Amino acid sequence: MGLAKLAEYRDKDTGGHLERIREYSRILAHGIADHPEGKVAIPDSILLKPAKLDKDEFEIIKQHASLGGDAIKEAEAQIKGKSFLTIGKEIAYYHHEKWDGTGYPAGLSGKRIPLSARIVALADVYDALTTNRIYKKAYSHEKAKEIILNNRGTHFDPDIVDAFCELEEEFRAIATSKKDMVF
Repeated sequence: MGLAKLAEYRDKDTGGHLERIREYSRILAHGIADHPEGKVAIPDSILLKPAKLDKDEFEIIKQHASLGGDAIKEAEAQIKGKSFLTIGKEIAYYHHEKWDGTGYPAGLSGKRIPLSARIVALADVYDALTTNRIYKKAYSHEKAKEIILNNRGTHFDPDIVDAFCELEEEFRAIATSKKDMVF
């Protein structure tokens, strides 16, 4: 937030952009923590079954606790001992990296991109798409979602896109309520 406040002295639009990215990133981070990749590893036929699970299915679904715990452990390992400045530095350096390795500045791919930067990458693009810019008009939430979905697994971490889809109404609400945010 301190960096956002400094940026707004130079450009009010940048301050609003950074504030909205902060909100989108917060939502995504909570969404990932609340729905770690563990349940993603459980087949939909079991996870979404409208009837009681049989014994074998129940054994499979019980794996979500370990898988979810492992996902959180991995995320914690990425930030263990890091200050907010370290995480801020990772975001600044790597939020333009792409899941498939075609981004910049380092050409990182997949989970080599810090989780914080993968989250902010989606938040940044969503905000850029849904706000007016000097060079373009704002896209609708639906168009922005379509672009993000089309870039799942290339530009964006698939798990983060999945979290975005689960939380899209919160994104839409922020985009609508803070559209012309100036600080």
